[in-house]
Amino acid sequence: MIDKKHLDYITSVVGEENIKSDKAHLIAFCYDATRTRFEPDAVVFPRHEQDVSDILKYCNEHQIIIVPRGAGSGFTGGALPASGGIILSLERHMNKLLEIDMENMVGVVQPGLINMQFQKAVEEVGLFYPPDPASEEYSTLGGNVSENAGGMRAAKYGITKDYVMALRAVLPNGDIIVAGKRTIKDVAGYNTAGILIASEGTLAVITEITLKLIPKPKFKQTYMGVFPSVDSAMTAVFKSLAAGANPVAMEFLDALVIKALKQKFPQVSLPDNAGGILVGDVDASSMAEIDSQLQTLKESFAANGSTEFIIAKDEEEGKKLWFARRNASPATMIYGTKKLNEDISVPRSKLPVALDGIYKIGEKYGFQVPCFGHAGDGNIHVNVMVKDKTNEKEMEDGHKAIEEIFQYVVDLGGTLSGEHGIGTSKAPFMHIAFTEAEMNLFRNIKKAFDPNNILNPFKMGL
Repeated sequence: MIDKKHLDYITSVVGEENIKSDKAHLIAFCYDATRTRFEPDAVVFPRHEQDVSDILKYCNEHQIIIVPRGAGSGFTGGALPASGGIILSLERHMNKLLEIDMENMVGVVQPGLINMQFQKAVEEVGLFYPPDPASEEYSTLGGNVSENAGGMRAAKYGITKDYVMALRAVLPNGDIIVAGKRTIKDVAGYNTAGILIASEGTLAVITEITLKLIPKPKFKQTYMGVFPSVDSAMTAVFKSLAAGANPVAMEFLDALVIKALKQKFPQVSLPDNAGGILVGDVDASSMAEIDSQLQTLKESFAANGSTEFIIAKDEEEGKKLWFARRNASPATMIYGTKKLNEDISVPRSKLPVALDGIYKIGEKYGFQVPCFGHAGDGNIHVNVMVKDKTNEKEMEDGHKAIEEIFQYVVDLGGTLSGEHGIGTSKAPFMHIAFTEAEMNLFRNIKKAFDPNNILNPFKMGL
């Protein structure tokens, strides 16, 4: 419990209306998408960067833990006050779009701005911000940067890090820094912005983000490829891209997910014989280019065993094709009462062997493991389905299966997380992906930024 004198000081900085320690607020800010709960000692809503600086300086001097938070939509516990302390919530006041620079094609935002609000604002002036995490309707851009969020359009356009040009941030001692520049080229000094991206709020509090924008494509069309097996679908992924296809998205559903969708959503029209499905979009500045892209995909899919290639005639039909992918996650709950879901990533050419190995690990422990995700960039959402979450043995075996899956994908040259981050939930597995020398380097970076370990401590296995 934090001494009242410390809360009184913070109240003097932000005002009584911007600090809360009542039970309702502590509960509201104690969880994220992991549904794990840790109550903070207080919740503070800074009004601007100077508030953040003053609070961090004071907390650093008195060694009070600070946990930055956006919308709290993360899947790995990165914004949870697992060690107590103060939640620094940025979505109430620091949520503005500061600038759209048409000439240099950049947007400047505060960290609490919602991703989709930013997308809509730039599209109104003919520009485009591609990163589209599944949480885009409610996740904040500061959270996206802190987790290096991806999304379905990553196959063509990349992920958050590919659009961050500069950051303003406050260090734990209260110092305000600028990392990066608005210029296209910048090789002066260390890439501090790159270090802050995906740091999960453990190094500094981001207060302003400068994001690269691109012209909005004029045309877009949705496609779906149906395959007899998930193996043939995964082979078609890297073969199609190597053949010159450049889809915006290439998402996949395996046979277990297709079965679950048909049971959960009877209105969904999916082929009975589908062992794997690829669905996505292509976009371009001309319909001729759209047609060329679709033809490349159709031919490559056919060469790799597809039984059907569907092209949406209009936007409404496109939404129907996308419905299955967007509802894959809830559909899988037909297989159990607890889903242990992870977001491993492998080189695209390893997708067929990765999925084969994942299914075998599931069979070893007696679990069904439906998989779906971003095949175009090798990011698989693995779902180990525990039938009875109250059964301790089942839960223990589920976690063993997850650990084996992590080891397997790392051995294939993959990684523990493609977009969800590490936080608390994947922290125990960092030793699988990193050597002790590499972990020591991470610890030294943390110590250089935060010697008193006040900023989101003990996350990411540090």
